[in-house]
Amino acid sequence: MLILGIETSCDETCCAIVEDGRRVIVNNVISQIELHKEFGGVKPSVAKFAHEEVIDDLINKTLRDAKLNFESLDAIAVTIGPGLVISLLVGFKKAKELSKKYTKKLIGVNHLYAHICSNFLESDLEPPFICLLASGGHTQIINVKTFTDYEILGSTLDDACGEAFDKIGRLLGLSYPGGPNLEILATSGNPEAFILPEAKVNPYDFSFSGLKTAVLRLVQKLPENYNRADLAASFQENVTNTLVKKIVWAAKKTNTKKIVIAGGVSANKTLRKKLLEVSDIPVYMPDLKYCTDNAAMVASAGYLLKDIPQDTDAMDVFAKDPSCIKLKTLLKASS
Repeated sequence: MLILGIETSCDETCCAIVEDGRRVIVNNVISQIELHKEFGGVKPSVAKFAHEEVIDDLINKTLRDAKLNFESLDAIAVTIGPGLVISLLVGFKKAKELSKKYTKKLIGVNHLYAHICSNFLESDLEPPFICLLASGGHTQIINVKTFTDYEILGSTLDDACGEAFDKIGRLLGLSYPGGPNLEILATSGNPEAFILPEAKVNPYDFSFSGLKTAVLRLVQKLPENYNRADLAASFQENVTNTLVKKIVWAAKKTNTKKIVIAGGVSANKTLRKKLLEVSDIPVYMPDLKYCTDNAAMVASAGYLLKDIPQDTDAMDVFAKDPSCIKLKTLLKASS
């Protein structure tokens, strides 16, 4: 079964074709990083126009790369949230238009669910497993019972870890995107240079706002020529230690035999290395190119959701997000 995936939830326009939810035939991504650098973050209106400018050509290129046409496809899967509504609508409207024109099934996909599905790409991984989903907007521990049955065990109480990375990156004077640039800076720093606090919360939950404040106050006290690399490395050490400790604890507590990571932060090399070193439970992680936003994971998710009626959303467990609610309503109206 061939599914075309479309992803426009934030600042990357993505299109992919995946066979049977596993085999990636084509995966194309156009990044908007250079467009948003001058704003220090994603500017929604700029993101919307950038998506509109390239989406038609990107879809056509993806079909050409795959040596396929629309008639060859079995369905179209599109992200319906969470994300920037005006960006999401670009992809949704295009998917809806193509679905009607070529009489293809339209499948709405939750962005967080898709991130978990990134682990199924070019892999034989199957549930059950425990998953650490760590991205710019969400940090969750999820008990994945089957391909479509999930239970959220814990979430962030404030900032997500990716958001904390971005904010500390800006505090250190790094350009957008702050998180990945902080990771680069940290490679030349001493992770033991600064002792930073860890939040005392429920073992399944996360909190990074106190850590963020502690780093801010530390910077205010340090001389102007302080070693930014040391502080970046110490911050990264603190966050990754917390993530690793909690997901390993959760796996043992639930007697789960597999640990999985997903989301943009799962691309962090320190996190990946540390988890493999610490865990005596097998660890699975997506290929780096599938950690950040992409349409292959959306197509994979679409395959798994193809037989589930749109009015019984198996993904509501992830986020009661306004963008999801808005686009889900439009999806139902179009079906």
